[in-house]
Amino acid sequence: MAVVSKGVPVPPLVSVKRALLSVSDKSGLVEFAQALAARGIDLVSTGGTRKALEDAGLAVKDIAEVTGFPEIMDGRVKTLHPRVHGGLLAIRDDADHAIAMTDHGIIGIDLLCVNLYPFEETVASGADYATGVENIDIGGPAMTRAAAKNHAYVTVVVDPADYGAVLDDLAANDGKSSIALRKRLAQKAFARTAAYDAAVSNWLADQVGEPTPDYRAVGGRLAEVMRYGENPHQSAGFYRTGERRPGVATARQLQGKTLSYNNINDTDAAFELVSEFDPARTRAVAIIKHANPCGVAEGATLKQAYERALRCDPVSAFGGIVALNCRLDAAAAEEIVKIFTEVIITPEADDEAVEIVARKKNLRLLVTGGLADPRAPGLFVKSVAGGLLVQSRDNGVVDDLDLKVVTKRAPTAQELADLTFAFRVAKHVKSNAIVYARDGATVGIGAGQMSRVDSARIAARKALDATEAAGLGEPLTKGCVVASDAFFPFADGLLSAAEAGATAVIQPGGSMRDDEVIKAADEAGLAMVLTGMRHFRH
Repeated sequence: MAVVSKGVPVPPLVSVKRALLSVSDKSGLVEFAQALAARGIDLVSTGGTRKALEDAGLAVKDIAEVTGFPEIMDGRVKTLHPRVHGGLLAIRDDADHAIAMTDHGIIGIDLLCVNLYPFEETVASGADYATGVENIDIGGPAMTRAAAKNHAYVTVVVDPADYGAVLDDLAANDGKSSIALRKRLAQKAFARTAAYDAAVSNWLADQVGEPTPDYRAVGGRLAEVMRYGENPHQSAGFYRTGERRPGVATARQLQGKTLSYNNINDTDAAFELVSEFDPARTRAVAIIKHANPCGVAEGATLKQAYERALRCDPVSAFGGIVALNCRLDAAAAEEIVKIFTEVIITPEADDEAVEIVARKKNLRLLVTGGLADPRAPGLFVKSVAGGLLVQSRDNGVVDDLDLKVVTKRAPTAQELADLTFAFRVAKHVKSNAIVYARDGATVGIGAGQMSRVDSARIAARKALDATEAAGLGEPLTKGCVVASDAFFPFADGLLSAAEAGATAVIQPGGSMRDDEVIKAADEAGLAMVLTGMRHFRH
């Protein structure tokens, strides 16, 4: 038999006679409190919560009447009192605890309803430092943890979504709460305070400029239980953090099936890539498959950009993700729906375009309301056995780099435009990455290979396949440029690109053999620029 402590058994059912309610999110509060009061449960409350309940005509005892001490310091101190925490933490069936309650005038609190100051929302809105600090809740988490620890006797509610479950449980058990519900809500309460503390600690780390704090916490809230993870035998859930970055986590889904684990992963990759392209300058489309781009292009119109992106690898694009950097219009929508596509993600969509996409009932259409800022800071977290790898987001942008020409021939204006385009794409291709591009469109992409020369050869091979599929006689790579996400360790990868038809190269540089690679470029008549910034992506 489960015990609380000192051999005291956990009661399966506990009568709820007194409830303490103190919430910042007042949605559903009045109705919940009315249902509790209808069961004869005494209500205790604080500040704004008490006023909302009194305005609804409910009899509510102020927390100061319980503690015998007024709220002070602008409400910073109101529930941090032994008569509150004793009422939450007391083991009712322990004789010593019962004596202490009697001696000190402590009455048990059987139900705690708390949600915390809106810290995450406050800092996400861009509030200043002082406002952020003022929205760090202290009493709420303290009470929540106390109640959750003593879930043998106390029901703790941190989410308005659970009000119905609590009322149903009380109704099913004649005004008593079940241990099954109390355990479930206790787990949720501890998870909520953990996520809250993670948000606070990470925000403070940013404020003091500490990129690697001694302790790093990561938290989020369940947005969706997935049918499975990457594979059917893996369980998975999708969690949202407080970050307001436009993208798959914050988008509105206008239609289509529920997103899968792989859909979310790929859609995030697609939208992060296309967000590199300023819509004030160009229309851009990225098509993604298995987190790698299979085609990216700019165009005078979205329709043209999509057609050029599709041309790069029409086979891989089947069942892919399409990301746009500006409003989806009818002409582009008509083209996209011609082949099977899993997801379209776009900042906005015309009504006519929405109607066109609706013909494909399973096709997901996501609207983000804006692009993700590629320069914005952020965290990237990856789990490893026994730990977490945490790094800052790769927010390097080619437009901000000081490009250095290192060959005898400098790139032409068109080559330079294509070089910056190709390097922009290479940042989002799994390493080792090689991107061939011409006239603002990818013509061949090699991704995720163990050697850079293999990536160069695969990209060239795929370009030949695309040339054949388009019914062209001349290889798409003839007169193209090539981008590499990292330096060429040997000249072989560079020479493979030259053999494919590349005339100019962009790469970070930094190899011990840079001189050898530059010499090979000169001998092949290539123009080469170095970025000084690497974009590994694993």
